Amino acid sequence: MSEILNTLMQDDRVWQGQHHTRTGRPTEPTGYQVLDNQLGGVGWPRGALSECLLDEPGIGELHLLLPLMQRLSQAGKTVFWLNPPHTPYAPALARGGVNLDQVILINTEDDGDFLWTLENCLRSPVTGLVMAWPGKLAARDIRRLQLAAEAGSNVCVLFRERRHAEQNSPAALRLDLTAGSQQALKVNVLKRRGSWPGQCCSVAMAHRADLAFREAPRVVQGPWAGKTG
Repeated sequence: MSEILNTLMQDDRVWQGQHHTRTGRPTEPTGYQVLDNQLGGVGWPRGALSECLLDEPGIGELHLLLPLMQRLSQAGKTVFWLNPPHTPYAPALARGGVNLDQVILINTEDDGDFLWTLENCLRSPVTGLVMAWPGKLAARDIRRLQLAAEAGSNVCVLFRERRHAEQNSPAALRLDLTAGSQQALKVNVLKRRGSWPGQCCSVAMAHRADLAFREAPRVVQGPWAGKTG
């Protein structure tokens, strides 16, 4: 029995009050030292779900993932965008050092297609990062996705509305994001595997202001426009 208890105590998924456990699981640095410091010096967990909770898109949440997108895509890993609220602005991603050949955008028709697609992206050996914007997710759906994330050992970030902060979630990391002054992004750690929540920081984004998340033009007009015959 004591061996079982010792094994559980060493598992960073078991919360031990105010005792901090440095996770031994694989992680990816966020690219922002001020944020990594609040995450125990590690970063985005691999093989687990992370949630970014925010009121509306466009406050700098994608800049938070930009260093990771750049690093993984340059390493030949695929970066999946699943049901983003707008079309990714390719020139901005390229200026940010992202290898566009490794970026795949997927839009699904319904919740069932979304879960199936996300699960298969997570299990794929070519995947480095999955960023997904789900609609309504039941607790059983999140558990299903967590198992897929563990099987793939990649980074998965779900962008969800802040009202879901009250929902129980097996996600290893949950961040509450709000817009700060001078294009900064305020980050509040709601949950962090192996430690207690409550850490806060402000991540400066002004130096990346030209990499805004924009919607691409829907109309392409060539020199033939207006000509007949």
